[in-house]
Amino acid sequence: MLCLLLIFASCEDNKSSSNPTTKSDTENREKDSVRRILDSLKQAKKSSSEGKIGTLELDFPIAQEKLIPTLTEFGEENPETRIKIITRFGDIEVKLYRNTPLHRANFIMLTKDKYFDHTYFYRVAPGFVIQAGNSDNEETREHRERIGGYLIPNEFDAGHRHTRGAFSAAKYSEQNVSKASSPFEFFIVTGKDGAHHLNNDHTVFGRVTKGMDVVDKISEVKTNESEWPIDNVHIDVEIIE
Repeated sequence: MLCLLLIFASCEDNKSSSNPTTKSDTENREKDSVRRILDSLKQAKKSSSEGKIGTLELDFPIAQEKLIPTLTEFGEENPETRIKIITRFGDIEVKLYRNTPLHRANFIMLTKDKYFDHTYFYRVAPGFVIQAGNSDNEETREHRERIGGYLIPNEFDAGHRHTRGAFSAAKYSEQNVSKASSPFEFFIVTGKDGAHHLNNDHTVFGRVTKGMDVVDKISEVKTNESEWPIDNVHIDVEIIE
């Protein structure tokens, strides 16, 4: 854009040399052009920071005290329940539960904001879970800071259990007596007998409907001593409907 502006200015200077009476008009036009470009850049930056997703203007970062009304309103305006996780091993389709409305709305919101597209399945515990929603990229940290450091109240009352294929929210263990969920990280239960010791400790808010063979392939990748895959398993998340 800067190169185009400089070329434009050069052409006008050549014209003004042959017709001195137009120099002032040319300078004014150039100033107006620069001003419009700067105003456009400022507006684009402002729109990005305001966090407009769909028809709603979200006030990022989201404050904890405004979380429930924000997610409730967003959920009413964005009723989608089916998402697809895209990996190099194939796709995983998930049905999100309507009776865990805060978790569903939060996941749809982050999906529409493209948060997950910078993240990985970063933990693989064979016969237990594969966990995603984080990465070692600076972009992920910055995206989290923009969205906010809130916690989602648990929704255990829905009664969903950690059976094989359960789609559940990770949580922070320290100073989290209410067992509230992380807004960013989730896991899929891979064990054939489930992981029922996690019931009423993590909120199950969906289930895999297609692609458990993909889940099983991911659960077999080689990891380091921290259960982080040796070769990162990148994900993109899309809404189906």
